[in-house]
Amino acid sequence: MNKTVDVKTFALNNNGYRDISRKLKYESELDKDFKEKIAELAHGEQLYGCIQCGTCSATCPVSHYMDYTPRKIIQMIREGFKDDVLSSATVWMCASCYSCTVECPKGIKITDVMYALKREAITSGRYPKRFPTPVLATNFFSQVLNNGRNSEGPLLMKMYLKTNPLAIFKNMMLGFKLWKSGRLSLKTEKIKNKKDLLTLLKNIDKAKEVAA
Repeated sequence: MNKTVDVKTFALNNNGYRDISRKLKYESELDKDFKEKIAELAHGEQLYGCIQCGTCSATCPVSHYMDYTPRKIIQMIREGFKDDVLSSATVWMCASCYSCTVECPKGIKITDVMYALKREAITSGRYPKRFPTPVLATNFFSQVLNNGRNSEGPLLMKMYLKTNPLAIFKNMMLGFKLWKSGRLSLKTEKIKNKKDLLTLLKNIDKAKEVAA
């Protein structure tokens, strides 16, 4: 049974007052092990040193596009808001510029944390649906795994079809010019020795298990 409670608050904008939906969660709904998992994925990054000063949010060039600021994401991870963090657009808006990491007074590698969240979101399938970045990343890895190569033409087509099919018509002329100049191909490229690739990937997985 979902115990999440919807709470309505109000905020003033240029047009007057508007409704804002907020959700409250009981402690039993939180994943207390989430912070340890993200810390492990971020190469042992310690999240507990964050003093919530907001420097990361202030230096982030795209924080105003995020649904949660980097500062808030760090705190949500520590509190166990797994579903909210992984389904947010914040981690996919991260430009990997490392400004937050450089300016953090506690030396927290926030960009590495964002990368860890991206991997966890893709693995668990909890990323925002029809959001271009995770769809593009998922299809890229799938192509490399199945074919050993990335084919840009098919990759873009799959991304558009799964996110915004109408964008195909909007960018059709640009795609035609790239195809005509030989810079874009619709052909799916494959390596000859796919078995070698699979063997390599299996050995990597075994090495990770041994290291763990």
